[in-house]
Amino acid sequence: MLLINLTQSAAGIALGIWAGSTALMGAGLDNLADASVYAVSLYAVGRAATVKVGAARLSGFLLIGLAALLLLEVLRRFAGGEEPVGPAMMAMAALNAALNLVCLRLLRRHRGEDVNFKASAIFTSNDSIVNGAIVLSGVLVMGFGSNIPDLVLGVIVAAIAANGGREILREASETARRKAGT
Repeated sequence: MLLINLTQSAAGIALGIWAGSTALMGAGLDNLADASVYAVSLYAVGRAATVKVGAARLSGFLLIGLAALLLLEVLRRFAGGEEPVGPAMMAMAALNAALNLVCLRLLRRHRGEDVNFKASAIFTSNDSIVNGAIVLSGVLVMGFGSNIPDLVLGVIVAAIAANGGREILREASETARRKAGT
């Protein structure tokens, strides 16, 4: 899953820059965050609960930070951005959706109470929602000949990412409280 997300990240960011799409760049940044979560989660496997909670917190803060960076890019493009390439948006989103299905199937094999697996599942679920929205945004960009649908989706992706980070931080705090009570 780590390799899948690193590949998605590189392709999403590069294609997002080329296609002028904040939504694709956001999805690429989100995939980079996913890859870091998987790497941190692998590090935390078999370690003490405090290490697992710390790893999850790092993931949550990273996701919130990436959301803030995406909002800055949306503002920059709103002030003077070109129309994104709709077909490129839709093609990349479809590829990402297929890869996310593979990741979700792999994650289902490792269900449990581990906070880092829950964080990974939250990230991957967010990606599925975002990819569907990117396809719709690509259609709207082509239909209206405007970058506004992409910018709106960029804001929505940032909000989804920030909310996912908040959920991970909440789950990490609950896990830390449960572990402290035992």
